[in-house]
Amino acid sequence: MTGAPARTSEPVADCAITPALARDLLRDQHPDLAGLQIVLAESGWDNEVMRLGDDLALRLPRRAVAAQLLRNEQIWLPIVTPGLPLPASAPVRIGTPALGYPYPWSVVPWFEGQPSDLAPPDAEQGPVLAQFLRALHQPAPADAPSNRVRGVPLAERSAAFETQYAASERVGGPLPPHLRAVWEEALGAPIDLPRSWFHGDLHGRNVIVRDGRLVAVIDWGDIAAGDPACDLAAVWMLLPELAARRAAMAAYGASDATWTRARGWAALMSVMLLAITDNPRMPAMARRIVSRLADGP
Repeated sequence: MTGAPARTSEPVADCAITPALARDLLRDQHPDLAGLQIVLAESGWDNEVMRLGDDLALRLPRRAVAAQLLRNEQIWLPIVTPGLPLPASAPVRIGTPALGYPYPWSVVPWFEGQPSDLAPPDAEQGPVLAQFLRALHQPAPADAPSNRVRGVPLAERSAAFETQYAASERVGGPLPPHLRAVWEEALGAPIDLPRSWFHGDLHGRNVIVRDGRLVAVIDWGDIAAGDPACDLAAVWMLLPELAARRAAMAAYGASDATWTRARGWAALMSVMLLAITDNPRMPAMARRIVSRLADGP
């Protein structure tokens, strides 16, 4: 089975994004914010994130494919996220292409804390994660967006799994056999949930933790409707403690088939991240996922 070439590095930016450009865009479109301090906070897979003053941040796509993802956030987050038990990075202002910068951009809330891959949540946060996911995973309307790589039947991701599995072994040596076993079991698990909203990218860089508590969920570019088991992989991506994972699963409530698919999504995410060679945070997250899948549940 063949697919796209293996991903072994983070995507290259299409354009240069600097604090000076960000300030010029603000002066042009939101001049009341242009005097606030601007500090680069994170150069992500898809967006540059800059802190704006004390309470806000800027999200500026760094490549063309990310522009539509950011547009999804602008359209759907104000509809989907109100009332969720954890805050979300829904836009508070919207920017348009200007001054040579080709993409839409957003002003979003800034959340104090650290990404959970750097500051893991405490064990009692398992039910908190489950409550957030249950609230999010509601049946979606017919016009909700789909995502070609998240929330789909896992069989549609088989080529990507094999490509990244091989790339991960080239980078780091043989993978433990339980990882393929988890994946193959998940391929046989039927989708038994309605087409529901999901976040789509709940790895450790997109969940904010402060003092051991989950405080916010950011980077919603993959928001779409489909099989929410892709989000339930967060049980293994975010929760270090076995007791926390068990508590999260009990609090969420789902069929054995759904949890089997969720483990498959966690296995897929691990091989996607293990092959990354230019950002050590990514394979570090993946190694923890692989270990947690071995430990259970």
